[in-house]
Amino acid sequence: MSAREDLKRVIQAHAPAVERGQREPMPSKWTFGRVEDETARNAAVLILFGHLDDVPAVSHDSTVPGDLDVLLLERSANLRKHPGQIAFPGGGVDDTDRDVTHTALREAVEETGLDPAGVEVLGQLQIAELPVTNFLVTPVIGWWTKPSPVQAVDVNESRTVFRAPVADLLNPEFRRSVRVKRDGHTHFSPGFVVGERVVWGFTAIVLDRLFNEAGWTIPWEPAPEIVPPFSSKH
Repeated sequence: MSAREDLKRVIQAHAPAVERGQREPMPSKWTFGRVEDETARNAAVLILFGHLDDVPAVSHDSTVPGDLDVLLLERSANLRKHPGQIAFPGGGVDDTDRDVTHTALREAVEETGLDPAGVEVLGQLQIAELPVTNFLVTPVIGWWTKPSPVQAVDVNESRTVFRAPVADLLNPEFRRSVRVKRDGHTHFSPGFVVGERVVWGFTAIVLDRLFNEAGWTIPWEPAPEIVPPFSSKH
């Protein structure tokens, strides 16, 4: 089965929960309070997969093709929330958005400059709770049928945009357990080393779940513990 078909299978498995509006909370090891329904804002992120053009994967023994990649961005270190973190393109739902798919694509265009005409939307996963910013986030899964150039459109929001080889994210050598202390409590999330960057927190949790459900995960525990940069702000 191809990677695209694996993703469609995961989306199909989520469909009943999506129709019910069922949420998926953060893991117990990564829970910073609860979402306040009265003030929570809806948001969407685009998890865009495609085939690498000029950035080969380091890893060769993987459960996915070596040229499979996912689009990520590095947030500006000057942002008040999630500074310097690696994230999916995405943001809050606007009143003018037709639906969460429109939100995810609009935000991706605004942040990375991609051409949405080259993106096939495969579907969405159930809503993920993000208590730190009081967002209810819908992950929208896309497939890049015609890749277009990407870059950080607004350097005040994003430092850089890049395509990460999925085979490298899955490589046990590049997996980490990320430890964050807040208000006297210690929290853990999965982590992925991407060159000199570390994917952790919400983005890593969503990727970890997706990789597990797609059947791509290579056993990696126990992984070395690390403390990420900018861990004092989430």
